Amino acid sequence: MSSASPRTGPPSGGLATGAFLLCRADPDPVAPVAHLLRRPMLLTPAGEEWSLLVPEGEPWTEDGEPVDRVLTGWAGALAVGAPWPVLALWWDEDRAGFTLASGFRRPVGYIWLGNGTPAGEDEAMHTFATRLGLDPVRDMESLEALTRPEPGTDARARLGGLLAVLTRAGVALPAGLVPGESAGRLRESARAEPGVRPVEWPGGWRETVRAELDAVDVSRLGPWLPWAGTPKARALALTQVAAGLPLALWGLRHRSGGWLTAGALLLAHGALGLAYDVTRPRD
Repeated sequence: MSSASPRTGPPSGGLATGAFLLCRADPDPVAPVAHLLRRPMLLTPAGEEWSLLVPEGEPWTEDGEPVDRVLTGWAGALAVGAPWPVLALWWDEDRAGFTLASGFRRPVGYIWLGNGTPAGEDEAMHTFATRLGLDPVRDMESLEALTRPEPGTDARARLGGLLAVLTRAGVALPAGLVPGESAGRLRESARAEPGVRPVEWPGGWRETVRAELDAVDVSRLGPWLPWAGTPKARALALTQVAAGLPLALWGLRHRSGGWLTAGALLLAHGALGLAYDVTRPRD
C-alpha cells in the first residue's frame, strides 16, 4: 500500500476522505471481535450474512497515517481472530481502493488514482475473487474491466463497480453509505439505520474476553479459541505470538497504528491462549 502523506479534506472537485469495513458475517459475531480494534465503531447489517463497520472518528488524521494503511491494519486485525473475511474500502482526494483480509493469509488489494486510472496488479483481482468465492466467469469479467483504463470513469465509479459485483455475493449497503462520501456523512447515514449498534472498547482485556465468551455460541471457531484447550488452540496461540511480535515491532518502528493494532491483537490472543493452556485444570 502507498505510504504517501495522509490527506484529510477534499479539494475542489476531489473526493472526501472516508472508509468502511465489510465483514462477511452477521453483526452478532462481528461485534465482540470489533471491540479489539479499540476504536469506536458503528455496526449495522449490510445484506445477507454481511455486516458494515463505520469508524466513529477519523483515525487517519489522529495517527498521521494514510487512510489505506489504517484500514489495511484494521482489516488484518479483524480477520486473524475470525472465520470470515474482512473487506476494507477507502478513498481520499487522490486515490481509492480496497483491501481484503482473510485469516493469516497476506491481504490482497487494489488501488485506483482519483481519475480512475488503475494502479494495482491485475492478479490481485483474481485472488480477491477466489478468496470470496465469486463467480469465475461473470464476476471475474466485471472485475477485470475495473483494471482497464476507461476515460471518464473516476475512482468513485470504480468502487461503485466493485460493489455492484459484491451485490451478487449478498452485499446490500444501507442508503447513504456509498464510496466517495465524507467520514461525517457516512457516520450520519449509519446512525440513521434502525439496526445500528455502537461498538466500543470495553475498557480492559478482561471485559473484552468476557465479550468474546458471550459470542462463542455464534462463532465457528470453537476448537481454535483460547479457552478451548485443544491442540489446535495451542498451535494457533503459538503462531499468533510468533507472527504478532514482529508485526507489532514493525508498526511501532514505522509509527503505523493500524499494523501496531494488528500485531497487538495477535500477541494478546496468543498470550491468552498460552496462559489458559498452562493454568487450566487437567483431566
